[in-house]
Amino acid sequence: MTDLTEIIKERRSIRKYEEKNISEELVGKVLDAVRWTPSWVNTQSWEVIVVKNKIIKERLQATTSKGNPAAKAIVTAPVVFAVCGRLGKSGYYKDRVSTKFGDWYMFDLGLATQNLCLMAHHLGLGTVIVGSLNHDEAKEILNIPAGYELVVLIPMGYPAKTPLAPKRREINEFTHYDMF
Repeated sequence: MTDLTEIIKERRSIRKYEEKNISEELVGKVLDAVRWTPSWVNTQSWEVIVVKNKIIKERLQATTSKGNPAAKAIVTAPVVFAVCGRLGKSGYYKDRVSTKFGDWYMFDLGLATQNLCLMAHHLGLGTVIVGSLNHDEAKEILNIPAGYELVVLIPMGYPAKTPLAPKRREINEFTHYDMF
C-alpha cells in the first residue's frame, strides 16, 4: 500500500500531458474519491461535470485569464472536471446561515478538489487546479443552472512532465500553540 504522506508530498500541478486517453474505470475511481469527501453535515454540495468534448474544452480555455499557465492544459488534457457548488445548503441550518463565513460550499469544494487531485496522483494521473478564469462565461458554456456556482476546472491526464516541489515553509513557521 502506498504511504499517504508520500502521495501528499509528491502531488504536483501538472500542465503537460501525454496524448493518451484515460479509462472510464480510472475516471470512476477519481469521482469515487469526490463521493467520499467529508462535507458540512453531509450536504455533499458538489456537482462535477466531466468534460471530454474538444470544442467545449476550447471554449473553456478561452475563459481563462490572460497568461494563465494552465490554459493550454484545458485543451490538451483528455478529461477536464468542472467542480461546481450548490448554493444555500452547506453552512446552513434550517435554511439559515449558521457560520460567520456564510455559505460553506467553498470549503467543502476545496476538500472535494483535494480528494480528486490526490486520488488522480495515486492512480498515476496528473491534475492542475484552474481558478483564474471568467467563471460566469464558463458557467454559461457548461449550462450550469441558477443556484450553483462553477468554482474550478481541473484538467487531468497522464503527466508528460512533472515539476520539482516548490519550497515549503517549515512547520514551526506556521504553527502556534495555545495562542497565535
